[in-house]
Amino acid sequence: MILYVKRGCPWCVGAVNYLRRQQFRFQEIDVLSDPAAYATMRRLSGQSLAPTLVVNDRVLSDFDTGQLEDFLGTHGIRPQ
Repeated sequence: MILYVKRGCPWCVGAVNYLRRQQFRFQEIDVLSDPAAYATMRRLSGQSLAPTLVVNDRVLSDFDTGQLEDFLGTHGIRPQ
């Protein structure tokens, strides 16, 4: 599970906090400090907005914690 974030983004902070509280293992990547990661995020999501979550072949972009919770539940994604 990879979470692409941007420094200072309140939705990104919310996503990180939610995933940590729920004890998900994930890699957090700040796309503002890593141009290659930013390009990868844009390629995967088709947009430049963060947060963007990638789980296997599923992508959730530009979301709040409610949408994140729905996405995880809909796809049966649980902490490992």
